[in-house]
Amino acid sequence: MKIIISPAKSLDFESKVPTSLHTQPRFLDKSEKLNKKLKTLSKKKLSELMKISDDLSALNYDRNQTWQTPFTPKNAKQAIYSFTGAVFQGIDVNSLSEEKIPLLQNNLRILSGLYGLLKPLDLIQPYRLEMGTKLKVGRTENLYKFWDNTVANALNEELKDDELLVNLASSEYFKVIPKKVLKVPMITPVFKDLKNGEYKIVMTYAKKARGLMVRYIIDNNVKTIEDLKGFNVDNYRYSEEMSTETELLFTR
Repeated sequence: MKIIISPAKSLDFESKVPTSLHTQPRFLDKSEKLNKKLKTLSKKKLSELMKISDDLSALNYDRNQTWQTPFTPKNAKQAIYSFTGAVFQGIDVNSLSEEKIPLLQNNLRILSGLYGLLKPLDLIQPYRLEMGTKLKVGRTENLYKFWDNTVANALNEELKDDELLVNLASSEYFKVIPKKVLKVPMITPVFKDLKNGEYKIVMTYAKKARGLMVRYIIDNNVKTIEDLKGFNVDNYRYSEEMSTETELLFTR
């Protein structure tokens, strides 16, 4: 089983990592091209492009200027320990037993505007580049065009013919993977909360639930759709009547 998730804007490059194991991002050469472009942008241009505050644009301007290869544990950090958003809070990698790390490394993939496709232990340096950013690089007008089929083809190489792909990424990030290119079926878990008599996606809760689902899959070595339906963390329960062949709906 392969799981895809989105990255997070919030990062932690201060805390120590409990493992020395690390790998290198597969598409670092393409990341260098993107960074080369980012380095040419002023703080004002970054603020306009990413619609961020002056303080954030100054922070990311500095990040872009200091970004450099090669990546080592001294100037970079493993991706799964770097992102700190709601999805990653749900995964809670710091409480994951050491023997489960190889399974996480094998099963989980993180989509990224700058790095394309990351394994959990891939080293990264601080950045901000959301997949939906309309950054022109060479002849490509945005990041979806820049990455083209690169990410989907990489996933296809890793996926076995009968393996399941679980999509826990946001729509912004999943758009970088054309469905028609994928060679295996894809299942998308959806999480809804009861609000004012209706089941609705509450994004804050849904993001955390995506991370909890990742953790559930790793903790229980989930391999089938039936196993996925057993997810019952944080009061979520599978709803057969609200689910479809491609979407598993969980409510609470």
